[in-house]
Amino acid sequence: MTELTEAEAANELMRLARQIAKHDRLYHAEDAPKITDQEYDALVRRNAQLEEAFPQLVRDDSPSKNVGHQIAASPLSKVAHEVRMMSLDNAFDDEEVKEFVARVRRFLSLGEDEPIAFTAEDKIDGLSLSLRYEQGKLVRAATRGDGQVGEDVTPNVAHIADIPQQLPEGAPDVFEIRGEVYMERAAFAELNAKAEEAGTKTFANPRNAAAGSLRQKDASVTAQRPLRFWAHGWGAASDVPGETQVEVVRQIEAWGVPVSPLFTRCEMIEEMFAHYANIAEQRPDLPYEIDGVVYKVDRLDFQQRLGFVAKAPRWAIARKFPAERAETTLESIDIQVGRTGKLTPVGRLAPVLVGGVTVTNVTLHNRDEIARLGVRLGDRVLVQRAGDVIPQVVENLTPDAKRDPFVFPDHCPECGSEAVSEEGEVDVRCTGGLICPAQRTERLKHFVSRAALDIDGLGEKTIDQFFAKGWLESPADIFRLKDRREDILALDGWKETSVANLLKSIEAKRSPELSLGDPLVVMDVGQRQGVSPDRALFGLGIRHIGTVTARDLLKHFGTMLELRSAVDRVNFGDESAKEDILSIDGIGPAVVEALCDFFHEPHNVEVWEDLIGTTDRKGEIVLPPMEFETKESPVSGKTVVFTGKLETMSRDEAKAQAERLGAKASGSVSAKTDLLVAGPGAGSKLKKAAELGIEVIDEAGWAEIVAAAS
Repeated sequence: MTELTEAEAANELMRLARQIAKHDRLYHAEDAPKITDQEYDALVRRNAQLEEAFPQLVRDDSPSKNVGHQIAASPLSKVAHEVRMMSLDNAFDDEEVKEFVARVRRFLSLGEDEPIAFTAEDKIDGLSLSLRYEQGKLVRAATRGDGQVGEDVTPNVAHIADIPQQLPEGAPDVFEIRGEVYMERAAFAELNAKAEEAGTKTFANPRNAAAGSLRQKDASVTAQRPLRFWAHGWGAASDVPGETQVEVVRQIEAWGVPVSPLFTRCEMIEEMFAHYANIAEQRPDLPYEIDGVVYKVDRLDFQQRLGFVAKAPRWAIARKFPAERAETTLESIDIQVGRTGKLTPVGRLAPVLVGGVTVTNVTLHNRDEIARLGVRLGDRVLVQRAGDVIPQVVENLTPDAKRDPFVFPDHCPECGSEAVSEEGEVDVRCTGGLICPAQRTERLKHFVSRAALDIDGLGEKTIDQFFAKGWLESPADIFRLKDRREDILALDGWKETSVANLLKSIEAKRSPELSLGDPLVVMDVGQRQGVSPDRALFGLGIRHIGTVTARDLLKHFGTMLELRSAVDRVNFGDESAKEDILSIDGIGPAVVEALCDFFHEPHNVEVWEDLIGTTDRKGEIVLPPMEFETKESPVSGKTVVFTGKLETMSRDEAKAQAERLGAKASGSVSAKTDLLVAGPGAGSKLKKAAELGIEVIDEAGWAEIVAAAS
């Protein structure tokens, strides 16, 4: 939030308060929501983040202080709740649940070894309802409303079979059972099918159907709707039949009121997570819609001590399920220019929760993808996010809306140079090359990245800062920063130690001491000295030259100067030089063309010679010949794929080890794969390997192969 001024935060909080109030009214009072639960959660979450960062700006009408929505023009009578009906705070991942448990412990001054139990149950997506029993008889049923005042639906609930009109003898004189009215999936589908047949309005989802069916002035309409109910708590009570949440819920169940079949008690946080996973697994097959799991402190004396915050109890939280897909609005399309000049369209979205993460940006890939989707500004889109994959648009939900089409630019938005698409390619690229500021900074960032020179302390913001000062124009300028020590010290945030560390990191890469030619030497990234020739070649950002291609080229030519000489000969029409490059396994015409294009451009030659030098003069870095020896091993001649998280080495080091052992390291699993090394978190590659019958080992098994070959 530090990028926002106080005035900007205040304006955004005002807009959020109005937006959330509007959607509260549509959802709670009119049963006609206009946005998804994920979009709503994203708005509420953003509001909470701003209020935490700017507590002095919390508004009187803040959504964090309100529950539901005030009832306005309703045909139903209003009724006040004796005990306010609260909502729940949300958690979206394990860490937030851990923090909730930690907060409870801190509040209660409980040590880590002191036991504390929680209940866990599936959170049904229904309409909150309070049932007031006096002398065992149901005297009033009320919706939540704004938490303090709800709507009287007593005649309507008489038609819900799950709700008893009379509790058994022995029930407290006054007891309010609270729970959810819902509609099962099959009943919802049947209801909508009949509505379509009759030509009447259909419901968007089971929750809307349940709410609309219950909140009828004519109870006979409710009687025709297949509504269900289950209890999850209580409100006002003359006596509470138990000392724990479990005891009271089981007593309510014994009175003949249904409760969740998945309600349970957890004594350790691991059990809470396990039950969440169990419910998530069953979710697709449950007969009703759920959107999460609710955790509550089991002991009622603990609940009483914990109390409430503005609108939610401190002793309960809802762990929401991550939505892998969600609907939102495409508000704008920006064009970003990458280090190779590629123009990439990025969609800016109205915030929406997808996969437990608030998503505001989405990749649109290229010009053809925009045309395929037919997306325009203002369109409603379906967004997908799976694992760590960048969110993408799956479908345009409003293709027939009358809007102006998006016009993809034919000139670079950064430098104004012409933007063209080569024959047979879908990507549009800026032709400005190194005169384009976007490409210059992006290439510099690529040059110092982990897979290239891996210069510690020279991050994206620092490169942007130094570029703006005119200190960095090309990779070689990085090694001349030693002459700007005093200038850097004069900048805000830089001290003697940080400047010294930066310059030390840069100098460590000037002449190599560790090469990928000796990949069995495993060192931490921070211990690496110098840079191997293939890393330098990859760092230059030449199109189609990835880490493997760079290594293959230098294994063949030995030095950067020999590679340059071969490409120059190709540019002068030497077909034998071209055939020599094409003879390298895995090198095709696209790579040769990219190399020729790079060295045909005078600006690129200047960058190369300034950094690496020529036969006549030295450059800023010293690169010895690429040395690469292989050993005979059980994986010689085989194709190895690494997946999941490797805990003792980087992925690059593992691949280098494989090649040192005579194997080919591939990035994807296919029928040609011989061995898969799977670390924690392995997903689709592991599944595909199992389907293809490929041998799978863990990291420890790989370490044994490496050790045996040493």
